[in-house]
Amino acid sequence: MTEHVAVVEHDALSESQSAALRDLFDREYRAEHGEWNPDRPYGYSPVDVHTVLFHGSTAIAHVGFQRRFIRVGAHEVAVAGTGGVLVHPDWRSDGVGRRVMTHAQQVMRDDDRVDFGYLGCREEVASFYERTGWSRVDAVERHVSMIDANVTVTSSAGPILIFAAGSGAGRDQWPQGDIDLRGTPW
Repeated sequence: MTEHVAVVEHDALSESQSAALRDLFDREYRAEHGEWNPDRPYGYSPVDVHTVLFHGSTAIAHVGFQRRFIRVGAHEVAVAGTGGVLVHPDWRSDGVGRRVMTHAQQVMRDDDRVDFGYLGCREEVASFYERTGWSRVDAVERHVSMIDANVTVTSSAGPILIFAAGSGAGRDQWPQGDIDLRGTPW
């Protein structure tokens, strides 16, 4: 069997692609978080673009992103809010995560609606992102609660990482200031 990458807008996912992603996510999270819902994955924001690495018809890795304008200090910033980063347990430590992330980053670079990739993560996985070209940002982040849309959560606890995807004047320098995601995190 061969590996291939599919880059698919969320609304264009085929039934077989959606089923393969459901299998990948449910294998990892179903016992603790329930079934995967692609339109509200475990309370996080849904993605606009799926980058999926397949081995035959099996999804072995995924990186998703949602295009959104966020506020950083006094600036509007067009981001690819990145989430759903997952590698099938049987394929970890084989460079699969790096390969799917590299493809997703190229999709971000090719999208003129995106200036930066943006993600929050646990400290124990931050080094993976740093090895694939993401940089830490020290800021306070505000976002809508994943449980109650009427509540705003403020945090400076977890790592925030960015990836410069845009080119041209002002599209490659992250502004200073607190961050408002203007929605739920990814």
